[in-house]
Amino acid sequence: MSRPLRVAIGGVHIESSTFSPHLSTADDFDVTRGDSLLARYGWLSPAEPWAADVEWIPLVHARALPGGAVAPDTYDAWHAEILDGLTAAGPLDGVLLDIHGAMSVAGRDDAEGDLVTAIRSVIGPEPFVSAAMDLHGNVSHALFDGCDLLTCYRTAPHVDVWETRERAARNLVDALRRGQRPHRALVHVPILLPGEMTSTRLDPARGLYARIPEIESREGVIDAAIWIGFAWADEPRCSGAVVATGADADVTAEAARELAEHFWAARDEFAFVAPTGSMDECLTEAMVAVKDPARRPFFISDSGDNPGAGGADDVTFALERTLARPEIADSSIRAVYASLVDPEAVARVADLPLGSPVSVRVGGRIDSRDPGPLPLEGVLEAVADDPDGGRCVSVRVGGLSVFVTSRRMQYRELASYTRLGVTVSTVDLVVVKIGYLEPELFEAAGDWLLALTPGGVDQDLRRLPYERLRRPMFPLERGFAADLTVVTR
Repeated sequence: MSRPLRVAIGGVHIESSTFSPHLSTADDFDVTRGDSLLARYGWLSPAEPWAADVEWIPLVHARALPGGAVAPDTYDAWHAEILDGLTAAGPLDGVLLDIHGAMSVAGRDDAEGDLVTAIRSVIGPEPFVSAAMDLHGNVSHALFDGCDLLTCYRTAPHVDVWETRERAARNLVDALRRGQRPHRALVHVPILLPGEMTSTRLDPARGLYARIPEIESREGVIDAAIWIGFAWADEPRCSGAVVATGADADVTAEAARELAEHFWAARDEFAFVAPTGSMDECLTEAMVAVKDPARRPFFISDSGDNPGAGGADDVTFALERTLARPEIADSSIRAVYASLVDPEAVARVADLPLGSPVSVRVGGRIDSRDPGPLPLEGVLEAVADDPDGGRCVSVRVGGLSVFVTSRRMQYRELASYTRLGVTVSTVDLVVVKIGYLEPELFEAAGDWLLALTPGGVDQDLRRLPYERLRRPMFPLERGFAADLTVVTR
């Protein structure tokens, strides 16, 4: 009887804005090892038939909310632990990399390319490597060269995360059982767009990703994937990309070329997923909209400081503009601001009795752009422990509940509001640090605007000080012919 396949699993999962002053450290990561790591994967509990006769070897998996660049010593620790685990594991048939693809490490380039190159230095050229990624990741030549199979999410908002990880694992096991190293083809597409212009809820992204099942069903194709790329990092690898893998070299290359050409041809069709405006313009519209029950609750995305994309989560610009509205100050409008991270402010007020007056400065400690730390004069109305945000408080100022957290978090689930005493369906206005609305908020919203606010993940890419991107790059430049060369391995 032949021995079981031996496949190691691990990775580091974070997207990092190099335009944010936040520094991601080990404290920002949730880490799993051993049986806890294997328990993350549904196909192992109980094992699906295709996975049952594989020996799965856990390394380490570290995952963090998007943030600023990762501290070098933090990355080096995960890097060393993964390599040590591979060394200790002995001979392997394969490695499953569970990564994001847009991790930046302060002072370095191409973290995922560096990681897979180091992995290859330990395991050698023979084992197969399969990577599961976010479609907002990047595919550098180093990452492409180091992996035999790459795939990514096909939805944004991302509702196929676990499906993607299983696909990457199953593709790896199937390839190992066939004993044939897949052919692969890469095309870099010189497009760099914020995720809020590429939601698969709407065309052209919806139609673009809808092409994948037909291409994937072709004889000789294993997988086809489209990466939008990560717009908020200033690295040469950042751009759109298409990768196809397959058993037939020509068919695989043609699949990548076809998808890349469709991606490039659609470049002028991409638009924001909601109407946009300045923060003041969005607030002016909201003051009118909330008079219509059908448009309540009205949502405004404070998109430039979205922690779900790497924002610092403490820029106070949108909060200042919200507090300046007379309708908020006199409680004519019931509103929520979610949220600012400020553990110092939380520590100062969390132990006060509910109903106590509060006078505290909040925000602006990480990203101090105007107006910086903001005075908050109000009443403590709620205190709660949140699995993501840690100790959290709600301070009522006029008609506005201001959420302040101990850890960076994105208020994307209704339960997080409920913990602080807010039922979203009963308020008039929600201002939330987010880009496109995640599914629960999208369903809850009566109407919605995307505010083009300042921050480390500014949606107006023309305002970002890029210096190192490969140029030309759409939409920063227009009217150029794209080089859609197909690179094959």
